[in-house]
Amino acid sequence: MKIKLFLILFAVTLFANTQNYILNTSGLLDQRAVVKINQMANEVKQKVGVNIYLDIKGDNGIKLELPMLEKIKQMKQIEKNLVKDLEKPYVLLTLAIDQHYSNILYEGIPKDSIDKDDILDGYVIPLLAAKDKNLLKSKVSAAAFNGFAQIADSLAETKNIKLETSIGSEGKTAGTIWKIFMYTIVLFGIIAYVVIIMREKKYKGQK
Repeated sequence: MKIKLFLILFAVTLFANTQNYILNTSGLLDQRAVVKINQMANEVKQKVGVNIYLDIKGDNGIKLELPMLEKIKQMKQIEKNLVKDLEKPYVLLTLAIDQHYSNILYEGIPKDSIDKDDILDGYVIPLLAAKDKNLLKSKVSAAAFNGFAQIADSLAETKNIKLETSIGSEGKTAGTIWKIFMYTIVLFGIIAYVVIIMREKKYKGQK
C-alpha cells in the first residue's frame, strides 16, 4: 500500500513539474523532438525562470500572393494573438512552413540574452531551405529542435548554467553541414548555367 501511494505521489509531482511548451505542430514535429523540447523548456523554466514556447504551422493562412505590406500586417496580427496568453517572461520560436517564415519573439528578458538573427540564420533556416515533401517532417523537426535548443542554451549562459538537456554544438554542426550542402548545389547550378550559355554562344558563332 505504501509503495502504491509513493508511486501515485511521484506521478503527480512529475506531472505537476512538466508543462507542454509546444503550442502547435501541424503534425510536422517528430514525437522524440516533442519530448526533448519539453524537457529543455522545463529545465530552463526551473533554472532560469524563462518560458520557451514553440509554434509550428504548415500554413498560417496568409496568402502568398498578397502585397508585402499586407502580409506583414497579417503576420503581426497572428503573432499578437500567439503571445497574448503566454506566461512572461517568454521566448517564442514560430515557424510557418508554406509562408517560408520563421521568427523569434520575446518579452521580459534582456535583449542581449539571445541573438535572434544568429539562431534563425545558423540553426533554423538552413534546415528548412530545401522543401522536399518526403522529408518535410524531418526537416521541420530538426530545424525546430535545433533552434529551440540554441535558445535554451543562450538563456542558460546568461546565468552561467550548463543545461543537462543541452545538445551542445550538435545543432550548429547540422546547420553548417546543411548550408554547405545547399551552397554546393547552388554553385554547381551556376557553373552548369554558365557552361550552357557559353556553349549556346559558341554554337551560334559557328553558324
